[in-house]
Amino acid sequence: MKEIVKKLPEPVMQPIRYMMGCLPPRFRYGRVFRQSYDFLDNSQWWNKERLQEYQMNRLEQLLHHAYRNVPYYRRVFQEMALRPDSIKDFGDMNKLPFLTKTIIQNNIHDLVAENYPRSRLESVSTGGSTGDPLGFYHERGISAAREKAFIFALWSRVGFKAGDKCVELRGNILQSKKGGTFWMYNPAEKILRLSSYQMTDETLPKYIEKIRQFRPDFFHVYPSSIMILGKFMKERSIRPFHSVKALLCASENIYSWQRELLEDVFQCRVFSFYGHSERAVLAGECEKSISYHISPEYGFTEIVDERGIPVEKDGETGEIVATGFNNQAMPFIRYKTGDIAVYSSKTCTCGRNYPLIERIRGRIQDFLLSRKNHLIPLSTIQYEALGDSNFVRQFQFYQEKAGEVVVNIVKAQDYTKEEERRISRALQKGVSGDIEFHFEYKDLIPRTSGGKRRLLIQKLPSPE
Repeated sequence: MKEIVKKLPEPVMQPIRYMMGCLPPRFRYGRVFRQSYDFLDNSQWWNKERLQEYQMNRLEQLLHHAYRNVPYYRRVFQEMALRPDSIKDFGDMNKLPFLTKTIIQNNIHDLVAENYPRSRLESVSTGGSTGDPLGFYHERGISAAREKAFIFALWSRVGFKAGDKCVELRGNILQSKKGGTFWMYNPAEKILRLSSYQMTDETLPKYIEKIRQFRPDFFHVYPSSIMILGKFMKERSIRPFHSVKALLCASENIYSWQRELLEDVFQCRVFSFYGHSERAVLAGECEKSISYHISPEYGFTEIVDERGIPVEKDGETGEIVATGFNNQAMPFIRYKTGDIAVYSSKTCTCGRNYPLIERIRGRIQDFLLSRKNHLIPLSTIQYEALGDSNFVRQFQFYQEKAGEVVVNIVKAQDYTKEEERRISRALQKGVSGDIEFHFEYKDLIPRTSGGKRRLLIQKLPSPE
């Protein structure tokens, strides 16, 4: 029915959306959503042993399904002289090889479960932010409903309820034929979508007026998009939106200087969560801390070093490797996400017995390469000198030569050479002279096809 409705003309669809919006959310989102959300409402308080038992059962089911129905995994098991029963505990997962983007691209058809007809598959693609496109499949309808339940369960930690009013600022392209419309309202979801491509000093007062009229409960945003609005409001001492309970940030890494500015301007909690289109791992902050709680009901997550060995010491970094439970149509088993995280062995005071990530340090592509071929994470560079500057509208790092980085800047009024020197001194403090920064000035920093604005365009391959 949803597929039919999507094909209707816009004047017909909008009244249908209003009618859908009158239905209670639990019924509007369907049985799979209701069952998943109710399960998570209970399971988040399970003890550690019960969570691990649940994870192991789901893992066994997934491995047996993949062996029976997915040609690629059947071939892997046979080549490794393994069977699903060979995986008796979590530690045995290292007997299986990693799944990478390249493997997926080269084996896309063999990774689809044979017991799923084409009609039950939904095509998905990602990779606009890295320039390395990846196509795969979800189970039509089912995967999306479970995903919504998990996301809503995460958001409930800061007071969100299904049916709350939300402003969405996530790379949307909204443009009327006359070029004047920068928003669209979805009454079924109670979402006001704002365009990320028309945010200028001239249009932002209209954005603010529209938001005040809407009186949202939450913002769902890319950090890079909400920062444009936040900086504009800070520079002009514009009062916050008092109805807003939290900013729900995802799809980009959020840095401490961004969090501080946004919480100061909007006078509410910044709540960050982590996931990706592949739907193999999900983690989010809680009401008590800003550590990321990995959802064990969503999948089995590992953090491994460059040798593939699990990281087990507090403060150590490693790559997130994920095995998802919610997409049987095309399972991702031991998928190397390319995301770097800081391990934590602690348990949060919120009462959830979830594994923790101290913080996400970004993607492998979010590291600079020094003259000595050392990887330098962006988080160690004092680029808040750019973010806090009243004379910088937008900025982006660009690297195509080891030891040299171009800083692209969109200048605000009154930007001076002295401001450039101040920023240069701050950047150099974090790299000890191993990187030379060059400044270039632009009229605009372009976004990716998905509407994100990359903090770093990295053209160099990372050393193994």
